[in-house]
Amino acid sequence: MCAACMGSDRKSYALDTNYTIAITGKGGTGKTTIAAALVACLINRRCVPVLAVDADPNSCLDQTLGVQVVKTIGRIREESRDAGAGQSSGISKRELVEMRINESLVEAQDFDLIAMGRPEGPGCYCYANNLFGDVIRELSKNYPYIVIDNEAGLENLSRRLYSRIDLLVLTGDPSKRGVQTVRRLYDLAREMGIEYDRLAVVINLVREGSEPEGLEDLAKEIGADYLLMLPVDDGIALAGEKGQSMQSIPMTNPVLKGIDRFISQLSFAGETIRGEENKSA
Repeated sequence: MCAACMGSDRKSYALDTNYTIAITGKGGTGKTTIAAALVACLINRRCVPVLAVDADPNSCLDQTLGVQVVKTIGRIREESRDAGAGQSSGISKRELVEMRINESLVEAQDFDLIAMGRPEGPGCYCYANNLFGDVIRELSKNYPYIVIDNEAGLENLSRRLYSRIDLLVLTGDPSKRGVQTVRRLYDLAREMGIEYDRLAVVINLVREGSEPEGLEDLAKEIGADYLLMLPVDDGIALAGEKGQSMQSIPMTNPVLKGIDRFISQLSFAGETIRGEENKSA
């Protein structure tokens, strides 16, 4: 059992370290589905609690996980940008931000979710971003596993809102353009100085017998530690059409089985992420 996958007292401890997975990719590649599948598989292994971060204003990670976001960090940041806000009530700026961020946290069984929302409007956000970064990093200490669904631009990662990125996942589809997009995402991450320990390339929506041309060469060129191909799956598509959560899909689903095998290759604090697999799932 992984040292981090223990206990049911969800928020009574603060961790010195955690395992953070950041996913990015072009819209339409199933990026959010992959993020939700990672959360579901970690939960199935009892690697809990998981903090799911919806860092793409155009995604619907909350719906894919069967919860609903009421207020985003972007909205709170707009409301709190004035450095003097809250002083009249005797509450410091940081205390006010902490309170509002905790109020925006969506709590569910074995995972919590926070949504970053839309990017900044006009004006200077340096103070607000620094303050929010401090609060989010402190909040993250309560979770052994963090899964971040990023926008393709990687702005949230470039702001260093998270203490570390253990695994950066670049997603694409099996088309030639999809493979080229993975390369562009890698180049963008380097240009923006995104630091990570391991790199994975995940190609989604692959039909049987149609392995993308040049994919293995690309993986070698960019130094990917992991290469994963996930199949087109009617079960995933049907669940999405019906508005069902990822947790409603059985672990025998080929996409979830592929994600689960992928997780078994990862390691946290020198140990393989094994957890306690839920055999009844």
